[in-house]
Amino acid sequence: MTLFGVHIGLQHTTADELRSVWRRVEDLGFGWISVWDHFYGATGKPDDAACLEAVAMHAALACTTTKVQCGCLVYSIGYRHPAVLAKAITAIDQLSGGRAHMGIGAGWAQVEYDAYGIPFPAVKERMDQLEEGIQVLRGLLHDDVTTFEGRHFTVTEARNEPRPIQAKLPIWIGGGGEKRTLKIAARYADGWNVPFISPEAFAHKVAVLDEHCATVGRDPKEIRRAVNVGLAFTEESLVQQFGNIAPLVKPGVLSGSDDEIIDRIGQYVAAGADQVNIALRAPFDLESLAKFSAALGLA
Repeated sequence: MTLFGVHIGLQHTTADELRSVWRRVEDLGFGWISVWDHFYGATGKPDDAACLEAVAMHAALACTTTKVQCGCLVYSIGYRHPAVLAKAITAIDQLSGGRAHMGIGAGWAQVEYDAYGIPFPAVKERMDQLEEGIQVLRGLLHDDVTTFEGRHFTVTEARNEPRPIQAKLPIWIGGGGEKRTLKIAARYADGWNVPFISPEAFAHKVAVLDEHCATVGRDPKEIRRAVNVGLAFTEESLVQQFGNIAPLVKPGVLSGSDDEIIDRIGQYVAAGADQVNIALRAPFDLESLAKFSAALGLA
């Protein structure tokens, strides 16, 4: 059964507004809410810095809601040491009563790294960090004792206590890179997420992920596949939400009539999506979200 969620950006908003939006999303019948991990807004501009911190807001999400799965898509390994992050996510799982999910990615928003003096290495090294980091996370979140020695991260007989409520707290990989990202997901992840691509492109990525699973000897059904899509019933709404990047994200934006949107979702499900997340950013269009929920009969 397909799970429907909402992925909510933390830019240009307030904690009070987010709490109100999260409650409304839960009331509308969605089963998942996630936040993102950025220090700046998503425009990539060096003066667009109005963005709330992700770990704190992930915890606030856990405390504000009572039913939804609470995720982050995705934390950046470049400025989140995996052992410290595992400790934080464990606390969030405790706060939520066992509803926490965590995602991890290689990072891409160089403007944030540069502004905060955090090294932003070439993509290969960032992918190496990701591959090491997810192994540390798996150990600390899934096992009682973890020892791992890598070039970027090392932990020695490390314990993460008290334990998460979930015995196997789900760990997600975010991104669509076919050579490294999907290979890492096949080997280590419980979920995989990619944003703003068409059903056809999603189907291709799923096929690549399945190939990597076959190579490492893993059942691909063990990995939940999710796509983040926009929601814009009109062209005006699309431009208002995404500005200059509207043409780039348009292949992954739901639009048109109720029937057209439902048909489009069916295409994602047919392409292999176990989960469809509506990506929202301020100003939050909750009216359209309510219309979407009603069309699917979620509430």
